[in-house]
Amino acid sequence: MTYDDAIKALSNDALKFVKDNYIIGLGSGRAATELVKSLSKLIKLKNYSIQGVPTSLQIKLIAEKGGIPLVEADQVEHIDVVFDGADQIDSQKFVIKGGGGALLRENILFSLAKKVVVMADKTKFVKNFTRTVPVEVHPLARSSVTNSIKKMGGKTQIRTLDKGYSFFTENGNIILDCDFGTIKDPKSLSQKIKQTAGVLESGIFLRKPDIIYRAKDNGKFDII
Repeated sequence: MTYDDAIKALSNDALKFVKDNYIIGLGSGRAATELVKSLSKLIKLKNYSIQGVPTSLQIKLIAEKGGIPLVEADQVEHIDVVFDGADQIDSQKFVIKGGGGALLRENILFSLAKKVVVMADKTKFVKNFTRTVPVEVHPLARSSVTNSIKKMGGKTQIRTLDKGYSFFTENGNIILDCDFGTIKDPKSLSQKIKQTAGVLESGIFLRKPDIIYRAKDNGKFDII
């Protein structure tokens, strides 16, 4: 039994938060992918009328393949429940997202959601954040934001693709991966980052999940 087995099991369990006529936010990543596959089966089995709001082209294609009707975030006034993964979760239940570059869209869905369900394997859980913080930045603000991050005590690196080309988000922006070392006050840091001109979104999400699934390496999971 592995993390993958646990991810599949918890994605099925998480469907208990889905009801007929729900608008559902579809996050990105491994756990969200499994959830979308399970959701498409549920819709067909129970003949539910569901609308999905994707955060990325990757998850949009998977949802389309599964026959899930889709709408964009600007077409809805609320989202009943969002299912998403996380790159790291600290002891205060803040999350870092953006490893896949969809942080802006993901945070918009978090803000619209009545309930946020986050799914991650146990290696993502830490006392304090230690990984880099993705920051989505307008290309024209690359230098100014870099200087501002340095003043906050962070080191920046522009995200690139395997061949060295700059990574661009689906919104046409760049990602600066920012190393602040150990982060003990994520709320304050995220607020400072987002106040910087040219920053579209910080990877430290201030909306905490309502439900957190933690996958274990024995194929089981628990709920926090």
